[in-house]
Amino acid sequence: MKHLSLLALCALTLTACGGSPSSKTMNESTAPRAIIHTTAGDMTVEFWPEVAPRTVDNFLKLSREGFYDKTAFHRIIKGFMIQGGCPNTKPGGKGQPGTGSPGYQIKAEFNNRSHTKGVLSMARSADPDSAGSQFFICHGNASFLNNKYTAFGKVISGEDVLEKIANIPCVGPENSTPTQRIEVTSVEVVGEAKVTKVEKAK
Repeated sequence: MKHLSLLALCALTLTACGGSPSSKTMNESTAPRAIIHTTAGDMTVEFWPEVAPRTVDNFLKLSREGFYDKTAFHRIIKGFMIQGGCPNTKPGGKGQPGTGSPGYQIKAEFNNRSHTKGVLSMARSADPDSAGSQFFICHGNASFLNNKYTAFGKVISGEDVLEKIANIPCVGPENSTPTQRIEVTSVEVVGEAKVTKVEKAK
């Protein structure tokens, strides 16, 4: 499998396998939020389902299932982004970090939301429709990724945690392998609308 690494202009890569979950009809005001609990602190993100409904739905699905629990931010480039969501980074995980997936891919939903600091976006391989579970959070202006990667949300609380993670010393050929493990202990979905019995009957 291809490793999730920088291509031209620091492009983010990922390899995953076929299939996709269903999408839901939401908008920014009704969509739930998520708290990314990490060993460095918490980051709360809001979602943009009006521009990336399938991607938001997929991230929420994986979060509810506990897919991200005990994964780690395996790739950090200060001033650019922090990247996580690879199941291979779990304790005892097999395979190279950056090559794992949930076992399916989702179609790209490129949109006009700019990749600015704090924006949540999906990592992928050279194939536009190859995103699965790996995501990144911009630590600086990455406008060269606009309309090439699916931006689907933004950090609205916990910017200090983003800073802390982005400033961890890194090593390796790309100088992006963190010397300290920052684990995602869980991703908590909050603010979901409760479905009443009448709504269920419809």
